[in-house]
Amino acid sequence: MKNFVQNGDNLDLVAPYDVASGAGFLVGSLFAVASAAALSGAAVVGVTVGVFTLAKATGESWTVGAKLYWDNANKRLTTTSTSNTLVGVAAKAAGSSDTSGNIKLGVVA
Repeated sequence: MKNFVQNGDNLDLVAPYDVASGAGFLVGSLFAVASAAALSGAAVVGVTVGVFTLAKATGESWTVGAKLYWDNANKRLTTTSTSNTLVGVAAKAAGSSDTSGNIKLGVVA
């Protein structure tokens, strides 16, 4: 296949804001987890597949398979779709007092 470029699991991106290693970030509609810390405007490899533990909004509970959205203003996951970007599903249940949760990256039906 002559038109194959790469499998896309890791992409060279430009950090839209300062990101810590292991933190989620959004470039347009593309969500990734930073493989290393990067300052805003710097190159960073973003991981686009897998299961990660990321910051979540408190006050909401997750069930396995619940759609998760990235709240770019607060840099955390939420089940609230309004003004947020769908980035994956809950890979593990999480309680309302939890400050982090497990997400399987990737948009689903």
